[in-house]
Parts: sequence; C-alpha cells; structure tokens
Amino acid sequence: MNAMSNTTALQDHFEVTTLISGLFRTMDERRFDEGWAGAYFTDDLRTTTPLGVAEGADAVRHMEEAVGRFAATLHVSSDVLVQAEPGARTAQVSWNAHMTHLHLDSTLRARGETANPLFTVGGSYKGELRRTDSGWRISDMAVRAVWTTGEPPVLPEEAATRVAELTGARH
Repeated sequence: MNAMSNTTALQDHFEVTTLISGLFRTMDERRFDEGWAGAYFTDDLRTTTPLGVAEGADAVRHMEEAVGRFAATLHVSSDVLVQAEPGARTAQVSWNAHMTHLHLDSTLRARGETANPLFTVGGSYKGELRRTDSGWRISDMAVRAVWTTGEPPVLPEEAATRVAELTGARH
C-alpha cells in the first residue's frame, strides 16, 4: 500500500468510525428531529434486527421506536473494521457494540418489584456503506445479539416471540 492509499484508508476509517459513534450518540440522546437520519443513512437503508427486516423510512421509524421502548440507553461501539478499496464508492464495515437499556417505569411496574431495570446486549453489527456527496452513509445494517442479560422490553406479542427465539439460549 502506498502512502496515498494508506492516507485514504485512514481517512475512511476515521469518517466511518465517527459516523457510527455519531449514530449511537444521536440514538442515546434521542435527537430525532426531522431529517436526522440523512446524516447517517442512505434513503434506501435496509436494517436487520431480531425484530425483522425493514427498509427506507420504515427502518428509521423502527429504530426510533426501539429506543423509545426504554427510559434511557447507552450504546458503545468498538473494534470498527472498514474494508474499502481506496477511492471506492462502497465499503463493508463491522463493529462490536455493548448496548445498555434502562426499562421504562411502566415496564418495571408491570413486572413487579423484583424486576431488573436493565436489559443489556453484547452484539455485533455488519453493514454496507456508500460514499455520497455528503460523505459515508450506511445503506445496509444488521445487528446480531451475541449475549443478553435481563429481560427485553415489553413488545407486541409477535415481536416478543421472535426475540425470545433468537436470544433465549444466550442468557
């Protein structure tokens, strides 16, 4: 790798890592003003989570709803790996995440006085990014729970069954 391509790779890594950190910070601070998603995603975003696959505006809405099921969240990303040829318009990215969720008071009341207030997930993300005129944007993102502690949020019955099937053996 020559000095120019090494500089480009470092710049791409910095930009992608900043994008991921900014996304998690936006989610944790719940800064979902109109158009917020354009800073992080392409319009044709596709997400895959334990609750299923969503695309475009539905994917963004699902993220907002997921965060809204909790009183507070804290997402920490690490080990970001970016694979892109110098000057490429697309990149593959993966990273690990530690996701801590504080249940809503209504969830805790429904579960009783011994309810654990935390639901924690150790997981990994994989995605595809596109270089746009505004910088790197996520076009495809999938999260996989590696382990969980505590109980997931109160979900609609169909979604709760799917999450239990996917994470039940990892408690």
